[in-house]
Amino acid sequence: MTDRQPDDVDALSATARDHLWMHFTRLSAYQDAPVPVITRGDGCYVWDSTGRRYLDGLSALFVVQTGHGRQELADAAAKQASELAYFPIWSYAHPKAIELAGRLAAMAPGDLNRVFFTTGGSEAVESAWKLARSYFKRVGKPLKTKVISRAVAYHGSSMGALSITGIPPFKQEFEPLIPSTMRVPNTNYYRRPDENMTPEQFGVWAADRIAEMIEFEGPDTVAAVYLEPVQNAGGCFPPPPGYFQRVREICDRYDVLLVSDEVICAFGRLGEFFGADKYGYQPDIITVAKGLTSGYVPLGAMIASERLAEPFLTGPNWFAHGITYGGHPVGSAVALANIDIMEREGLNQHVQKNSPLFRSYLEKLLDLPIVGDVRGDGYFFGIEMVKDKATKETFDADESERLLRGYLSSALFEAGLYCRADDRGDPVIQLAPPLTATETQFAEIEQILRSVLTEAWNRL
Repeated sequence: MTDRQPDDVDALSATARDHLWMHFTRLSAYQDAPVPVITRGDGCYVWDSTGRRYLDGLSALFVVQTGHGRQELADAAAKQASELAYFPIWSYAHPKAIELAGRLAAMAPGDLNRVFFTTGGSEAVESAWKLARSYFKRVGKPLKTKVISRAVAYHGSSMGALSITGIPPFKQEFEPLIPSTMRVPNTNYYRRPDENMTPEQFGVWAADRIAEMIEFEGPDTVAAVYLEPVQNAGGCFPPPPGYFQRVREICDRYDVLLVSDEVICAFGRLGEFFGADKYGYQPDIITVAKGLTSGYVPLGAMIASERLAEPFLTGPNWFAHGITYGGHPVGSAVALANIDIMEREGLNQHVQKNSPLFRSYLEKLLDLPIVGDVRGDGYFFGIEMVKDKATKETFDADESERLLRGYLSSALFEAGLYCRADDRGDPVIQLAPPLTATETQFAEIEQILRSVLTEAWNRL
């Protein structure tokens, strides 16, 4: 329970309503309702300002890999802040950024040895695009500037990252964005174009659409393809067998960089430090953030291959890009401690062992008429909701609005589960608990979802 008195709770909520501009939030929703205020966390659970406990079924925002309340991470931050709170890595270095860069280079697949630090995922994604453009100019291919990404994929909210994002409603308000970005189909096998396709056939079909787009735009103009190991937006689309291997062949054929956007998927979410290792492919760049520090301090990175660094290693060449807080000493120290915890406690192995059990609990929900598909990998799953399981008919815009924002989001939270009910694509519920979660949490998630989804169906 909390020491906070009711008057303090009301004051907090009122101040939040009047002054805190919450991200991706309909502010009107709190004109006549209190703002939920989360005050502390421990393990897989968080508590609000009234003392109510919630199971964190989303790791806050796919972030808190090692769980809430890790004193070791707080101590690492405090120790570093007392020694060197801040210094930039603009032509200088400090020990923790050096150590972390070396450690990430050793962990990353292949020759991804060059680590460019950011403070978050959007910055990492945008940094990768800038590097791709700058690299190709230096090797005599200045027209290679375009980027291909997948339909419904989310890659960030800054103007460059948003341009790569494949969700039109997120973009319309800010257009015109940076030109020369194109979309190809994603890997949603549940909604494959031909029901007779095997997963392998679907993977070939989806990958070949990338080659088709490169040919259409002109191979001399395409710089990079951005793909998440498991696509987040739309509801956790894992890759079909052989998909990434074929994409790698296509990128090599046309001299196009493969950017593995692992802002969500890296650092144990799929049971490996990198999703590229999970699915056995070699990117040219990996972008990371979120789980790198378990969210205890903001930090992100773009990890690039030696090939991409080579033009900048001689003479007056330089990558004219930097971020004030990139490689922050406190963030770097926390990231190192976070990786220590993951290795010491075997969290990747824990996820590998328990992912099938987690899936089995979620698949119990397939007996409900509203649940059409359960998909994902590791500790990263989506549940797609449908009107008709036989035909896979989805909800129209008004129905989705009433289902998700009119009922599910608040009902799940009220029932004690924090997760994501979303319709970027078809209506889904997404689940990504801390990597420390066990069968106790899986069972609790299933019970809450069963109760709330049953009531949702009855309300339709």
